[in-house]
Amino acid sequence: MANLRTAMDAAFWDLNISTPQALDGVARAVPGDPIPLDGSRASRALRIQQVSLLGNGFPLGIIPSFSPSPNHKELGSFALQSLLGKAAFENWWVGLIGQFRPKKLISSIKAEISAAEEWELPLLKDVAKHFLDKSLYAIGLCSQIALTSSSSLLLSTEKHGERKSRRTKAMLFHKAKLTVKVRRNTFRSIFAPKLPDHDITLEATWPELFIDHKGKYWEVPESISLDCSSLVSESGLRYRFGLHKNSGLPQAVDSINAPTPLALLPGLCAKAAFSYEKSKDLWRQKETKEDNTVETEKGQFSLPSYDIRLKEPHAAISGIIGGTCEAWLSGGKGSLSVDPSQNTKDRGRFGADLFGSVCYTYQHGKFRNSFGDLTRIDARLDIGSASALAKKFSNLFRSAQSNGPQNELSSPRLNLIFQQQVAGPIVFRVDSKFSLDSSSGRHGPQLEDLICSLNYSLRLLRSGKVVAWYSPKRNEGMIELRLFEF
Repeated sequence: MANLRTAMDAAFWDLNISTPQALDGVARAVPGDPIPLDGSRASRALRIQQVSLLGNGFPLGIIPSFSPSPNHKELGSFALQSLLGKAAFENWWVGLIGQFRPKKLISSIKAEISAAEEWELPLLKDVAKHFLDKSLYAIGLCSQIALTSSSSLLLSTEKHGERKSRRTKAMLFHKAKLTVKVRRNTFRSIFAPKLPDHDITLEATWPELFIDHKGKYWEVPESISLDCSSLVSESGLRYRFGLHKNSGLPQAVDSINAPTPLALLPGLCAKAAFSYEKSKDLWRQKETKEDNTVETEKGQFSLPSYDIRLKEPHAAISGIIGGTCEAWLSGGKGSLSVDPSQNTKDRGRFGADLFGSVCYTYQHGKFRNSFGDLTRIDARLDIGSASALAKKFSNLFRSAQSNGPQNELSSPRLNLIFQQQVAGPIVFRVDSKFSLDSSSGRHGPQLEDLICSLNYSLRLLRSGKVVAWYSPKRNEGMIELRLFEF
């Protein structure tokens, strides 16, 4: 089913969105914005690990991506990424990734040759100089050190030739143990005795890249966060809490003239959230041993589904409800105190709200045969802010309505996901989001976002796939390796 937990994760600062704008392939969703599409969430695997594995299936290990270069249109949108080198040791590894944008180079060489009257040595020297243009290249270094069996330290830095500064990230994270079995001769996690069922992350990035619900990018000079998230209990209860600090005024990457998102302004914020989720099967065709076995002249052999999450036809309804509470310990007065030129409202020092989502899922097929064995539809209705929605309805019964800016969360959103098997492990997928808002004078759902993708499921990974996606709204696309998206 569609990922219900995104409803709570969207309220925090660490919801990763896939983007080719950064070498690590990640931008953070702006907290407080409408819930992003499921298809836009970044892979759980590090980008450098993805490039290392995906390079085995591409010529010369070169992976293409497509993204406009803000304020440098001459560079073009097409880029090529490749793993330049890697080294692995007992408990740590390091890798070097590079990117090249060929459009400007090709255009420059073409213009140089067209203007030349004869092919001489000076012409070859002038052509060679174009290869030294640093704006064509980007390079990134990433290293991960395993401190214990479940805790790691990640360090990375990247530099784009057309940008003045480099981006640096440091992350210390602990992953909860998903089973109760203990393997011998392994290091014990330093967090395990106290919080064995929690994911803990301490991260610092300068500058941090954010993306808002309109597809626009923002850079925050310094971003530091500490987050603790529980696993979902058997009863469906989940909670998380954390601290986040922004320093410096956010800057629009593409020089847009728009108000700065309030959540990105300088300040220290403490936030906590809880949720309760439940799922009910209307019907389900359980997998049997016969489904996994194929009879041939040479005997029997196993033929599992291309993806274990898609192995059983079913129809189900699920839902999640929860609440958030935040307190700005500093900088709570909003942008009026740090940037007087912007006419935006006060974000307030304290806030609390409720959210909820309900989803219907229908799947036909077991995704095991080569053709016509998977058709799936997910329809999810999101209410990002119960207070904003209640205020909107109350204004409908008032004679004098407010002329102030409308809260983006006041309108419910309808997310539709359609998946259709093309052939074998290849699936065509469309993620779309509609705003159910008629206040603008236009009646009916309004399309807000759309992502189209081709997915190649990897049966050996049980629930892994290569995804090639394109976003018309952002005019971006890239190829990723995604694992266990549930």
